[in-house]
Order: sequence, then structure tokens, then C-alpha cells
Amino acid sequence: MTYMVNKNTFYSNGKLLITGEYLVLNGAKALALPTKFGQSLQVSSLVEQKISWTSFDTDKSIWFETELTFEDVILRKNFEEEHPIKHTLVEILHQGNLQNPEFLASKSGYKIETELTFPRNWGLGTSSTLINNIAQWLQVDAFELLRKSFGGSGYDIACAQHNSAIIYQLDAEEKPIVEVVDFSPNYTENIYFVYLNRKQNSRHAIQNYMNKQQFLTKKTTTISEITNRLVLSSNLETTTGLLDHHEIILSDILEMETVKERLFPDFKGTIKSLGAWGGDFVMVLSKENPTPYFTSKGYETILRYDEMILI
Repeated sequence: MTYMVNKNTFYSNGKLLITGEYLVLNGAKALALPTKFGQSLQVSSLVEQKISWTSFDTDKSIWFETELTFEDVILRKNFEEEHPIKHTLVEILHQGNLQNPEFLASKSGYKIETELTFPRNWGLGTSSTLINNIAQWLQVDAFELLRKSFGGSGYDIACAQHNSAIIYQLDAEEKPIVEVVDFSPNYTENIYFVYLNRKQNSRHAIQNYMNKQQFLTKKTTTISEITNRLVLSSNLETTTGLLDHHEIILSDILEMETVKERLFPDFKGTIKSLGAWGGDFVMVLSKENPTPYFTSKGYETILRYDEMILI
């Protein structure tokens, strides 16, 4: 395989959704934080008219590798049964080509290498960082690319693009509103992120959420108020009260126990679910270092606020 010398590298931040999970889809204000971890994408030219793709995990191991013809992407070839990840990649690139047809009008091909700076199972945005990197490469709108391929609220794309905390909201036409905010409270030494060692199927929670659409207007307003107050909160006690209230609201909507009720009922502190109420990370607020508590229960991945969040 012959390479040409041109190289471009793009990078996107990972994400954590602190407030507004699920309800962000209904217009609630959500607080989201970009992480120090993310994903890069490097593009080199190939003499041959094809796409050679290699994805590396944070330990430099290859977790995905494939080759695509331009025709595969233009015709949106279906690889779903044979290889779901390859199918998803074709879908993203196909939509990217619709937005920028010059992409596959090229006489040369592309050698692509992506590399995560976090373990893929952490759930910090493997897909969103990829979509934002592809959008940068193809010079297309990342939010539109997300809508046409993966779907979702887009808060993760906003985190990929910003180096500080944001309040994210969808307007009445589902267009993103991104407000950069200063979220550096004086109690960050009391905030930790704990990885729960698992992915959980959230289908049941999503179904409950979808069944309650007509009852969510008031809840959406309340969550927006919690988000606004959280950003302004200057003490740990106020923040823990806000996050505990948030957990109760979502527990009621989703008809699920909070993660603290389910896994850590004896913990002296606040535990906040993040994202889709399942596995991945939780946020822990504690006056004392909670590391001994969680390691004693088999949870070894515990990051301080300053280790996780881009500040």
C-alpha cells in the first residue's frame, strides 16, 4: 500500500452529563463537562481510491480495522449483520459525503487512524468524539452529522467542541443552544468519579421515559432550575441537596432505584448517576476521600475531579 505524505490530525473531548439526562431531549437545561480524555483522528492520503481505517484503544491495541471502497460509502452498503461497527462507520461517512460531496470526489484515498485516550468501555464518548472528528475533517456540521447518523440530544458534540463547562439546551425546533459557564466550585476536592465496571441495558428505563411524555413539562422546568442553581452553588451542602433532588425526580420518571439505593445504600455522601442511568461512571460527593469505601466493594477506577474534568 502506497501512502502520500499529507497528514491532518483532529481531536475531540470526551463528555460527562451532570444534569438533565433524558430530559435534555425535552428541552431541559443540562450541565455537561468536557473531560481530559478524548479521541484523535489522523488522516493521510492513499494513492489507491479507498478508505483504510484503524482504531486504537488507549493501550495502543487495535479494536477495529477495516477497508472500505468509495462505492461502499456512496451507496451506503449494508454491513449490519456481518459487522455492526463497520455498518455504523459507513452510515456516518455516507452522511458526511452527502453534506460534503467533495469528500469522495477525490482522486486519492484516505488512511485513517483513530486513537482513544480513555479505555473504550468507560463510556466517555467514543462515538461522539468520532463524529466530531469526522465533521472537522470533512468541514461539515457535527450536530447535523449526529442527527442524520446516530441521533441524540447533541450535548456530547458540544462537549467535544468546548474546553469548559457548558449548559446545553434544545430549543423548540430542536436546535442546540450552548452556553459556556464557569463551573469550578471551591469543593472540587470533594468530587470523585467512580467507574461501575459494567454497561447496563437501559431499554426499560427509556421505555418508561417515552411513556410519560405528557407528564414531563413540569419536571423539565424543575431540572432546568436545578441546573441553573447548581452552576451558581458555592457550597457542598447546597450542591448535594440539588443532586439528591435530581436523582429522586429521575428515579420517579424512570421507575428505577437510584444507584445509591441499588448499590451503595450505606454510603455517607451523595452519588449521582450520569448519562443513561446504567453503567459507566457515577459522580460522588463526599466530605472524606471515598476511595477505601469503593475499593472495598470492588470498584477500582476512582478519579478525582481534577483528573477527569478539563479545567
